Amino acid sequence: MRIPSRLIGGAVVAALLTQLTACGTLFYPDRRGQIEGRIDPVVAALDAIGILFYVLPGLIAFGVDFATGAIYLPGGTTAHVAPEHLHQAVGKDGKVDNQRLQAIIEAELGKHLPLDDPRLIQHTGSVEQLAAYGLKPAA
Repeated sequence: MRIPSRLIGGAVVAALLTQLTACGTLFYPDRRGQIEGRIDPVVAALDAIGILFYVLPGLIAFGVDFATGAIYLPGGTTAHVAPEHLHQAVGKDGKVDNQRLQAIIEAELGKHLPLDDPRLIQHTGSVEQLAAYGLKPAA
C-alpha cells in the first residue's frame, strides 16, 4: 500500500506549521533583541513540546528563540518620583500616610497602586539598615 505524496507533504507542512506557532519569536516579537533575563516558562514549554514531537524543528525553535532573545521574559520597568514630592506623604511622626502617597503616585506617574489593600505587607526598617545601603534617614 502506497501513501500518496500529497498526504505526506500535508503532514510535513502541518508539522512545521505547528512547530512555528510554538516559537516565542512569533508569539512575542516585541521581546526580540534581549540578551539575557529570566526564561519564559511558556515559551520554553512550547519549544520543548516541539522537541518531543518533531526533534529537528523543536531544536531550531529553541535556537531561534535564544538567538533572538524572545525566550526571555521582558525586563522590569522603573519609574521615578522626585523625593521632594514624597516628603509630602510623611507625617510629623515619621509614618507614611498611604492615602497621600497613593495620590502622589497617581499624580506623578498616572498609575494606581492599591496601597489600602489589606493584603499589602509593610516592612519597617531601622537606621542601621539604611546606613547599610548608604542612605541617610530624613523624615
